Parts: sequence; structure tokens; C-alpha cells
Amino acid sequence: MGNTTQSYRDTWAEVNLDYLYDNTVSICKHLPDNTNVFAAVKANAYGHGDIQTASTVLEAGAHGLVVAFLDEAIALRKSGIIAPILVLGSTRARDAGVAAEHHISLAVYQIEWLKEAIPMIAPNDSLRVHIKCDTGMGRIGLKESAEVREMEKILLASNQLFFEGIFTHFATADQHDSNYYQTQLNTFKSLLSSLKTRPTYIHAANSAAALFHNDAIFNTVRIGIALYGLSPSEEMKPLFPFQRKEVLSLHTKITHIKQICTGESVGYGAGYTATSDEWIATVPIGYADGWIRKLQGQEVLAEGERVPIVGRICMDQTMVKLPRHMPLGTEITLIGAQGTQFISIDEIAEKLETINYEVTCLITPRVPRVYVRENGVGKSVSMSRKE
Repeated sequence: MGNTTQSYRDTWAEVNLDYLYDNTVSICKHLPDNTNVFAAVKANAYGHGDIQTASTVLEAGAHGLVVAFLDEAIALRKSGIIAPILVLGSTRARDAGVAAEHHISLAVYQIEWLKEAIPMIAPNDSLRVHIKCDTGMGRIGLKESAEVREMEKILLASNQLFFEGIFTHFATADQHDSNYYQTQLNTFKSLLSSLKTRPTYIHAANSAAALFHNDAIFNTVRIGIALYGLSPSEEMKPLFPFQRKEVLSLHTKITHIKQICTGESVGYGAGYTATSDEWIATVPIGYADGWIRKLQGQEVLAEGERVPIVGRICMDQTMVKLPRHMPLGTEITLIGAQGTQFISIDEIAEKLETINYEVTCLITPRVPRVYVRENGVGKSVSMSRKE
């Protein structure tokens, strides 16, 4: 995972680590002093590359990392990362010992799970846990103060468990209407008040809550989408407290170009028919790369101009209508900037009728990530592909 490798295909996602670093620094500056920032690098860092992203955000001031599953956390440990890592999702009780061995913290939300997990932990190890509270998200977590107190009692009584944190997750922090958010926050504060002790980390705020709601920060926040220069929602865009820099762009190159005549068709189902003599370019990216068929008609950039995708997007190739002949190897930008033109991730999300999170996560592992960073003299470039 994350090994440097050669690519033999002219399609790549470029990840600007300078932008990632700057976004992280801006977030840390915006927060109160001594706030612990845990950076969300789950799902291969939202498609950006987990190891490279993790290393950069930690360098920029993040305190720790959060992931979805134990496998993701172990991959980071094996890459040499020693910062705190919390698994937010479910972990099997029988794997508690593996987490303890790798010094990985786990979210816990079932009394039965704790009882099953304790025998799996080596006598000389201790598993760090964060109690997950469900205050209104409706996924996983404890809902009642009595459950929280009982879990705390078990944690404090066991030598093989360490009560490291407690947290919840907001469902509507990225919306102007704060009623539901406030209800969740009050519920979490009530659950906190039932504790006899205070763990090291108390966290509720995601990107939206951390940037737009000062009352939810406690001593720790979890930042995800904002790291990557994206807004948690359209509503929050105008309120962003710093200049966002989109970290990821997506590129390919022309592999074939031809002129078709009026009446000729392009693609599966003959879904596009030329109304005049037209130049059609083929580029090596398709729905198996996450550039899905619903993007038919979306504009991309060629020589600094917006040009449309025509015909149905294929598994591995896409056709583009050009205003003139362009040489083989001409770079086509699907997300990002060319000249004065810019295609944002949000534009793609709008076309797909989804959210920006999904766009970056959709870019599949067979698209190599190229990492670009200024080294004081010029750009340094490295490449990795998730294996």
C-alpha cells in the first residue's frame, strides 16, 4: 500500500501536498489554542492517498488520525506513522488484541463487546478506547447515561483497557438551521456530565462544527473534508474562515483523434451523432476509474478551453468533442485548472447530483496518485498506487 510505482498509462490524479499542508495550518490557526486536531484519512484519505496525506497533515500540525476500520489503521502503522490513530467504525471483539499490539485506539459502544474483547488482549497490553455516543446520528453509539456510566465503570476496573476518549458525531452541523445540531450537542453534554472521570480526548466536532460552531470544540476535533480544500456543504461555502485550496485534480491525455462526418455516431448505443464535421478525441479514462457514465455531457479542459464529453462513457475510455485538431498527448483536465479555466470537484458533484466527498472517493485505485510538492527549488513529484 502506498508504494512508489511506475505507471504505464496517461491518466493520473494529482495531489498537491502544499495545498494540503496550507489547509491544515489554516484550520489549526482557526481553532482555539491547544485543540487536538485528528485528521480523517479514512477511505484512502477520501481518495487522496492515506500515507502521503497522513504524513503531510501531521507535519502541518495535526495531533492524530482517524480512520474507519482497523485495516486502515494498521496500514498507517506499517508505513511508520506513530501518531495516535482512532478507528471510528466497528471492530470485531476478537481483533482487540491486534489493535492493542499496534497501539491503535478503538471506538466502543457495546457492553458485550468489552466483555468479549478483554480476553483477546495480551496480559502486558492495554487497549485504548473511546466511548461512542449516539446523540442523533442513528448509526452506532450509546444513547443513555446509564449505559455510559456502566461502560466507564468496566473501563476503569480493567487493567487491559484504557479510557482514552468519548465522542459523538453531528448529523446537521453543515446546515444553517442549527436546531437539530443544538439538540445533539446538549445530549452529548448531558452524557458527559454522567461520567465520573474525564478522558484525554473529548470530541464532537467534524469539519463543519469545528469551523462554524465554537461551542462544539471541547478539547479535540476531527477534521475531514476541509483538509482537502472542500466545503462540508454548499451552505457553508460562503462562511469558510480561510481560503480553501482544492488538493486533488484529475488529468488524462489524448490517445487518438479523428474527424467524423455529419451523421456519424460515437459510443455505445450510438448515443451521440455529429451534426457537422467534428474532431473527436479519445482519452484513457472511464467508469472503471470512477469517471462514471452519468458524466456524459460534462465539460473538460483542453488547451485551456471547455469541451464536452460526447457519447457514453466506456469502462476504460471516454470521447471528447474538440473545436479543432489537437496533437496526440495533449493534456485533458477533468478536475482542476488549465489556463484561466477551472473545473471544481463541486461542479462534478453537481453534475452527478451528489456531494464532493463521493467524487474524490469514487476515483478508483487503478488511477495513480501523483504527489506534487515545492522543495524550495522546484517541484518534487512522486507517484503511488494503492495495491
